[in-house]
Amino acid sequence: MNFCLKRFLLLLTVTFLSISVFYGAFGQPVPTKTGPAPPTNVEAVDTPNDDGSSITVHWKRSADDGAGKNNVTEYIILRKAEPDAEFKPLKGGNVAVSEFKGSDSMEFKDRDSMKGSPLYSYIVRAVDTDGNNSDDSGIAGPVKATGEWFHTGRIWMLIAVVLFSGILVYCIYLSKAGQKMYIRRIAGLEAVDEAIGRATEMGRSILYVLGLGGVSNVATIAGMNILGLVARRTAEYETPLRVPCNDAIVMNVAREIARTSYLDAGRPDAYSEDNLFFVTESQFAYAAAVDGMMMREKPAAIFLQGYFYAESLVLAETGNSIGAIQIAGTTADAQLPFFITACDYTLIGEELFAASAYLSEDPLLLGNIKGQDICKLLLLGALTLGFLLEMFGIHWFTTFFQSP
Repeated sequence: MNFCLKRFLLLLTVTFLSISVFYGAFGQPVPTKTGPAPPTNVEAVDTPNDDGSSITVHWKRSADDGAGKNNVTEYIILRKAEPDAEFKPLKGGNVAVSEFKGSDSMEFKDRDSMKGSPLYSYIVRAVDTDGNNSDDSGIAGPVKATGEWFHTGRIWMLIAVVLFSGILVYCIYLSKAGQKMYIRRIAGLEAVDEAIGRATEMGRSILYVLGLGGVSNVATIAGMNILGLVARRTAEYETPLRVPCNDAIVMNVAREIARTSYLDAGRPDAYSEDNLFFVTESQFAYAAAVDGMMMREKPAAIFLQGYFYAESLVLAETGNSIGAIQIAGTTADAQLPFFITACDYTLIGEELFAASAYLSEDPLLLGNIKGQDICKLLLLGALTLGFLLEMFGIHWFTTFFQSP
């Protein structure tokens, strides 16, 4: 009896499970999720007006983009290198739909290792809010990134370069032809002769500090140009010139400049290499050494010309305390307030670069500076005109110069 009951219960259980499986498989089919429609009209082209660093992929939106439950949120760009690699998603190749609102067409610029690249092919997939991917779009390509010789969208930059170059050449031509070029008076440079003359009359030395910039620093180069002119005057007046350096290369260049200046002045015998010497590369050790020279030798004139850091105020205050006439010049904006406060004269920014032309009155340099001033005036006028037109809602002037 128990055996029959067990068989009956087993048969009943098997029958129940069979009915459940049949009903689940055929009675109520499990719904399957489908992705959105793929994007269409996919094409890949070499990006125009570039240096060969990108390929641009264009496509039209999926038919399900903004269509109810399958609303597309982004597109995924996949790429393969021809001829046999697999398509792989590009790093950063997800394009959000929100980036192209109100436009039926979308694009993506592939800048991933383009230079010297092989041929590439692309496909695009749409992704909906549920994370479902569409089928692959048609294959776009193959295409190779190449650089153009000229950026046609920057034609106005070419015209500006030609115009400004013409102005510079014309001003240099006028200067060499003997026409006097007016350069704004710079008090600090006019005081150079006064400072050298004062040191000569007092029988004391001149201290020239080139700052802490290297030989490749533009401010250091400008300071060396001024050093050459100062060295020539000190050679003529037989005034001792001392140049402590914190860079060995700067020291050697400064020695050559001073030697040439003494030779041009006809006093090569007055030149002493020991007066241009290396101190240390340590910032504040250098400042302490130069301050010690100031306190011991008490130079009548101090030139601080070059690039300076936090030691600027230490040097300028020490020079001020001994009563020396100080002429400073630097392009370091953070140090200018200290020089202006503690020194007698300060060359600000571009005045340091104009010093060579101002002191030497070389026609080539004077014409160059005059041409640059005219170009700056034209740029300032264009900026002012564009600003005023924008204030009144007129945009054609600013958009006229924009690259497409």
